[in-house]
Amino acid sequence: MYTFKRSSGFTLMELMIVVAIIGILASIAYPSYTAYITKAKRSDAKAALLQAQIAQEKYRANNTTYGTTLTAISVSSTSSDGYYTIAISGTPTATAYTVTATPVSTDSTCGTFAVNKDGKTTSASIQTTTAKVNECW
Repeated sequence: MYTFKRSSGFTLMELMIVVAIIGILASIAYPSYTAYITKAKRSDAKAALLQAQIAQEKYRANNTTYGTTLTAISVSSTSSDGYYTIAISGTPTATAYTVTATPVSTDSTCGTFAVNKDGKTTSASIQTTTAKVNECW
């Protein structure tokens, strides 16, 4: 007498259903993940601009004008994590300056960050409405 032992394991159909479910979950999670990473990179710009603001005020306390170059105020031209390029826009005077942080890779939501001596957030690229400024900062 022959007895058939049922083999245990997964059928091809069961395996394909699991692969489909994983694919659906990944297609939902990946855009959220990339948006989170982009938002996290923006904190690098904010930290670099804060550092530049402090350096400008320190320089102004010891001189009659704000620093005209990043070297003069001892600030690096790239942010600490390297996601943004820092620059002084225009020519600083005794009463005004603007420091910008331009993304190395494209940030279509916020673009370039900028601060002036009053600490006001400005940007000529994408942050043109109050809602955009609030979203980015």
